[in-house]
Amino acid sequence: MPTIVLPAAVILDLILGDPRFLPHPVRWMGNSILLFEPIFRKIFKNLVLSGALLSILLITFTGSVVYLLVYYSQLFHPIVGTIVEIILIFYAISARSLKDSAMDVYQSLKNDKLEDAKDKVKLIVGREVNRLDCSGVSRAAVETVGENLVDGIISPVFYAIIGGAPLAMAYKMINTLDSMIGYKNEKYLHFGKVAARIDDIANFIPSRISVLIISISARILGMKGSQALITAIKEGKSHTSPNAGYPEAAFAGALNVKLGGPNYYHGILVQKPFIGERFRNAEPVDIKKACGLMMLSTLIWVGFCLLIRIFIHIHTNCWLIQ
Repeated sequence: MPTIVLPAAVILDLILGDPRFLPHPVRWMGNSILLFEPIFRKIFKNLVLSGALLSILLITFTGSVVYLLVYYSQLFHPIVGTIVEIILIFYAISARSLKDSAMDVYQSLKNDKLEDAKDKVKLIVGREVNRLDCSGVSRAAVETVGENLVDGIISPVFYAIIGGAPLAMAYKMINTLDSMIGYKNEKYLHFGKVAARIDDIANFIPSRISVLIISISARILGMKGSQALITAIKEGKSHTSPNAGYPEAAFAGALNVKLGGPNYYHGILVQKPFIGERFRNAEPVDIKKACGLMMLSTLIWVGFCLLIRIFIHIHTNCWLIQ
C-alpha cells in the first residue's frame, strides 16, 4: 500500500463523511448477510455451525474480492490502483459520520429538544431510549463515540496498515456481522456466536491500543489524561464486552463522567456495571468534548501509523541497497 493511501483516505473521510448519495460497501455487506442468513439456517440445522460458515464465507469473500480489485487496478495502472485503494479505505473509516451523528444529538439537547435527541441517539445505540433523561441520552452518545472510535477508526486503520484495503474491508465485514447477528438473544445466541467471537478477536489489540491514544489526546486537550489511563486499566474489563470497556473507560476517565450502568434492550433490563461510578453524571457538553477527543485521537493514531510505515520503508530500502 503506497504511503499516500492512508492519509488521503482519512482526509477524504473528514471532508465527505458518509454521503447518502454514494454507494457504500458496508450497506452491501449488510444486504449480503440478510440474503444468506436464511439460506444457511435452512441448509445447516446446527445453528453454531451455520453461523460460523456464513461468517467465514463472507469475511473470506470480502477480503478476496477487494484483493482482486486492488490487484487488477494496479495492473491496469499504478495511479488507478492507488485511487481504488484510497476509496476503499475511505469507506472503512467513519470518523466524520460518527462525529456528525453525535453532534446532532448534542445540538438537540442544547436546544432543550429531548425527544428529538432521543430520536437521533436511537440511530447510533442499541438500547431503548424512551426511558432516558437528558443525562442518559448524553451518556449514551458519549459511550457510542468511545466505543466506535475503535470500530470505526482504530481497528480499520490498524488492519489497513497490516494488509491494505483487503484486510481493512475484511475487518468491516467482521464488524458488520457482529452488529447484525452477534446478539445474545434467542434468535442469535447460537447462530451469531462465532461472528461475535471473531469480532472480539479482531478488536482485542486495537481496543487496548486505543487506551494509550485516548490518554495522550486527553492530555493534549487539557482533560484528565492520566485518569483516562488509570480508569481504563482498572475498569476496562468490567464491561460485558471484552473490548468495548477499554475505550469507554478511557473516555469516562478523560471526561470525568460516569458511563455504562443498567439499560433496557428489547424490553429487558440488562444490569451492566457503571464505569467510573465515582465520577459525575454526563451532560450535553460532554458529547461535544467526546467528539473532540475522538477526532484528535484519530489524527494521532493515523500519524503514528504513518511514522511506523515510513520508518519500515526507509529501513527496508537501506537493507536492499546494502
